[in-house]
Amino acid sequence: MKNILYLCLLFIIACTSTESPKESKTANKPYNIIFIMSDDHAEKAISAYDKSLINTPNIDRIANEGILFKNSFVTNSICAPARAVLLTGKYSHLNGLRDNRDRFDGSQLTFPKLLQEAGYQTSIVGKWHLKTEPTGFDYWNILIGQGEYYNPRMIDNGDTISHTGYTSTVITDLALDQLKQQDPDKPFCMLYHHKAPHRNWMPDSKHFDLFTEDLPIPENFWDNYENRQAAEEQDQSIVNMYMGGDMKLQPEHYEGYDYGTGGGPPQFDMEKSWLNNSYGRLTDEQKELWDAHYDPIGEDFKKRQLQGKELAEWKYQRYMKDYLRSVYSVDENIGRVLDYLDENGLAENTLVVYTSDQGFYLGEHGWYDKRFMYEESLSMPLVARLPGVIPSNQTNEDIVLNLDFAPTILDFAGIDAPSEFQGESLRSVMEGNTPNNWRKAMYYHYYEYPHGWHKIKQHYGVRTDRFKLIHFYNDIDTWELYDLQEDPTEMNNLINSSDHQDLIEELKLEIQNLRKSLDYKEV
Repeated sequence: MKNILYLCLLFIIACTSTESPKESKTANKPYNIIFIMSDDHAEKAISAYDKSLINTPNIDRIANEGILFKNSFVTNSICAPARAVLLTGKYSHLNGLRDNRDRFDGSQLTFPKLLQEAGYQTSIVGKWHLKTEPTGFDYWNILIGQGEYYNPRMIDNGDTISHTGYTSTVITDLALDQLKQQDPDKPFCMLYHHKAPHRNWMPDSKHFDLFTEDLPIPENFWDNYENRQAAEEQDQSIVNMYMGGDMKLQPEHYEGYDYGTGGGPPQFDMEKSWLNNSYGRLTDEQKELWDAHYDPIGEDFKKRQLQGKELAEWKYQRYMKDYLRSVYSVDENIGRVLDYLDENGLAENTLVVYTSDQGFYLGEHGWYDKRFMYEESLSMPLVARLPGVIPSNQTNEDIVLNLDFAPTILDFAGIDAPSEFQGESLRSVMEGNTPNNWRKAMYYHYYEYPHGWHKIKQHYGVRTDRFKLIHFYNDIDTWELYDLQEDPTEMNNLINSSDHQDLIEELKLEIQNLRKSLDYKEV
């Protein structure tokens, strides 16, 4: 009789328990982290942000199952510096990597090192671009430099290995292989970093048939840069893109045309680099598919003999279609990783973040590339999910920065961020509870001039929820003010407006205060 009563009691306890099987598996476990970063991915090329260009169901899934940030910004819009900020949680002037010439000091404190100390398995797969070997990672398998779109060479914990295939897929294959090797009893943090959609936008051959219809041209494509000296003197206009490296034409197709400045230094031979290092990397089988797609485009171009406005708009369509095809591959491969998490019971306990190292121009102001503090370059996509912790279907308009990534990851790992980190954890914001003292303004600083590409002047500035003040310096001394509410495309520089002089002084003072708080010692 006692045994029967005992069994009945166990049955009642089991039936009335409020803990689900999923909760019991993940209770009290440290969160895993997968931090996904692409390169030069504009918000406008993600359907969760804008449905006019592309459908990205897998990135959208992260947003729909968690949070989408509408005001996420980079502190220095260029590849290597943005990655150094991610690792160190510090502005460029303190982490020592201001532009793409600099080498990353791997001896300094980074969040992967702190995760290692706390027992996390740490790894990075894909783009690194910091010139020195990764530190703080148990496993690293990185592209050499910018990497290639096809058949990439990668450094696997010190050993250089050549792979065959499309790079977005190769990186994902390696990331999934590494996830399968993780110790299930220890938490992991993986940085899963894509090359795409960085220039020169070579699509996977299986996606050649996507985006065949012409795309809408931005309203300010033919910007004349009135009252904006730095914008007028840049060299990142679509009209000057390379005929081969950017447009994928062969020499016989553009005979008689200027090859294009491409924004590069005069001594750089892009035609040779394209034919030998990009197109030249393709296998015979890949070349056959490539030529079948691009040769008819080249022959048609040769017949049409486009000039002036028609040539510029043709280049825009060519650039954009290949850019979007490259994005499509990134999204497709992210879907493979999300599926792996689902299939292996990891989704419920894994923080997934998707972002880009910065934004990108998709024809706005007639440009491609980034660097300027204007919105398309300054803004970076940011979505994140963690079931049961980050509520779903959130849209947030707080000002957040790539400076915040390191302290956020540490917070989810249960680790206090060191005082030298200059960002703030986004965890409470992601959970729907923005602190009352959250930042109302952000500071930006770009350094790569006169060296480097595109002739973008050095500049710094402040952005609030409505206004932006920028100072261009070095060989010019000009200021620009924008009212983002009235002029979201930043076409009307208000610096000389008599109605805005008090505001300008307030914003200049805000720059001084931000610089002081961020430990700036120079201009």
